Amino acid sequence: MVKRAVVLISGGLDSTTCLAMAKAKGFEPVCLAVAYGQRHAVELEQARKVAAAMGVTDFRVVSIDLRQVGGSALTADIEVPKDRPSDEMSHGIPVTYVPARNALFLSLALGLAEVVGSTDIYIGVNAVDYSGYPDCRPEFIRSFESMANLATKAGVEGARFTVHAPLSGLTKADIIREGVKLGVDYGLTHSCYDPDAQGRACGRCDSCVLRKKGFEEAGVPDPTRYAESA
Repeated sequence: MVKRAVVLISGGLDSTTCLAMAKAKGFEPVCLAVAYGQRHAVELEQARKVAAAMGVTDFRVVSIDLRQVGGSALTADIEVPKDRPSDEMSHGIPVTYVPARNALFLSLALGLAEVVGSTDIYIGVNAVDYSGYPDCRPEFIRSFESMANLATKAGVEGARFTVHAPLSGLTKADIIREGVKLGVDYGLTHSCYDPDAQGRACGRCDSCVLRKKGFEEAGVPDPTRYAESA
């Protein structure tokens, strides 16, 4: 019997690798993308392309307008930081942090998992090469998993949910190497927080810098389409 897993997918490098890993474990993925009013909405187009390329037959998009909450450079009129040195990226929480985003995403995934009869959720959070987001840490994932088993009908009736975060302890280079082994086409992915009108990556935001560094350290050609100024 094929087991289903709900996989949160953004169209980025990490979530795409996470999807490939879920498939490699034998799960039939139900992909969930979230349109939350993000300025880099091109990632949703790429998420759909990634899912199609990887043979996903159940792809869903949920819309939540987090612009009504704001508080982030991704959802409000706040400038996206560019050209930050690595030591600065490793300290503090940047303005690209979206308040409670992963808690919201996982809650949506949990609801969908109950509906489709799955007890497995995959999320591509990373706690090594990342921008200091508190909702990417392993302790948050484990805490949400505990909550999931308390706050659901399925959990009360004996089901045990597992939140898989297989990228948590990997560097960006490690993630890319793993994805290459699994046949991931990173040319379909989009990671930039501030793309141009043509959807090309800026090459200068934290996400672009970490992505570039990952490909360099992995020794894998970077297929990203960068803006001419990058």
